[in-house]
Amino acid sequence: MNTARPSRLKPKHQRLVLALIALAVLIAAGLLAAYALRSQASYFYLPEQMRDDPPEIGQAVRLGGMVEEGSLHTMADGVTVAFTVTGREASAIPVRFTGILPDLFVEGSGVVAEGRLEPDGVFVADNLLAKHDENYVPRELEGMSEHQAAEMAEETTVGLQ
Repeated sequence: MNTARPSRLKPKHQRLVLALIALAVLIAAGLLAAYALRSQASYFYLPEQMRDDPPEIGQAVRLGGMVEEGSLHTMADGVTVAFTVTGREASAIPVRFTGILPDLFVEGSGVVAEGRLEPDGVFVADNLLAKHDENYVPRELEGMSEHQAAEMAEETTVGLQ
């Protein structure tokens, strides 16, 4: 007579097996997320860093620096602009952007260009972020005295409370 029972794990061992399976799934999900984000990461380069150690062609990066005076040119299509971004050293990276320029974008100002480096050495920007200096005044406050600007700020904060 064969009265063999099927082998069953004790509840303590079942919990251990489930915990190990859950841990393996979490590790796999973390590795998959890290791999996916690696290709989406946008590294920041200064012009001298891009010159000395350029990113891979087509890799999404950010280029930050100053728009060189006299380098801003509008192409024949009217929406594409070409300019040069310079850094602290004498390095300069040519940039091409198609789209609407930010209001604060002018020669001699700071800029962060998001895009990719092309094989010909031109940085093609998908997005431009213009930086302003410490003397920036919003259009709404231009021409107002300090007292008038403070009153306007007070009126806007009262409505938020």
